[in-house]
Order: sequence, then C-alpha cells, then structure tokens
Amino acid sequence: MARATFGAGCFWGVEEFFRQMKGVTSTAVGYMGGITENPTYEDVCTDRTGHAEVVDLEYDPSQITYEELLRVFWENHNPTTLNRQGPDIGTQYRSVIFYHSPEQKEAAEKSKQELAASGKWKDPVVTQIVPAAPFYRAEEYHQRYLQKRGQSSCHL
Repeated sequence: MARATFGAGCFWGVEEFFRQMKGVTSTAVGYMGGITENPTYEDVCTDRTGHAEVVDLEYDPSQITYEELLRVFWENHNPTTLNRQGPDIGTQYRSVIFYHSPEQKEAAEKSKQELAASGKWKDPVVTQIVPAAPFYRAEEYHQRYLQKRGQSSCHL
C-alpha cells in the first residue's frame, strides 16, 4: 500500500471523489501543513493555524497509479484560485499536494507543468507541492460526510 495526501478545497467533496476510485483502499479527512498540533475544525477555520483541509488516502499501486490520482485531483477542482474553492475562502481551502516520496514530488511537479502548458486554464496554476507534514485526523462527523448524507458532491 502507498499513501497520498491532497488538498483541493472543502475536504468532504475531495474525499468522496477519491473514496470511490478502484484501488483506493481507505480515506480520511483532516488537516496538514500548519503550525498548531492537534488542531480542531474550529481552530483551522480561524485561518490562523496554516493547515489545509486534506484527504489522506491509502491506495494499492498495483490497481491505481499515483499519476491517476493526480489526474483526478486536477480534474476535480480549480487549481488557479489562491486559497479558495467556489464560495469557500481561506488558506485551509488552498490547492496543495503533500508528497510522501521523491517520486511523488517529481510526478506532481511534472503533472502541474503539463496542466499549466495545456491551456486548460487562463490563469496560472497556484497549487502548492510541498513535503507531507503531520496529518491530524478531523473529527469523526467529518469522515465520509457526504456518504453519510446520501450525497455525491458538495455545493460546487
């Protein structure tokens, strides 16, 4: 098994599109990339902890590649809006890839360059690509939030 961590706005929707992929064996939503240890949702929402809302996933590389996960990441959010996805504004909603190995870093940077050169977006791609930091699992009511409510996507 391998691990990947992505931030692409509100973690409820991000978790849902990865959770349904063949080869993804588990998902958890939480917080990564900030300065506060063991932050709560309320802490992160102050926009002072520096954390991003993320989905941390485990996947089977024999069933799905990291490059396929990156493709889904890019296709399911706007990587050109700084600290914002739709109506959600704040650094916790930033577009970010937290890599867990040099190979993931290389693949993420390559895919970002390819997307930027593709012309799909008129604005620059602002997605951060940074080393993975401690992952803090979000409160239980956030886990599989959309699935628990019979929804397949957020308001976006």
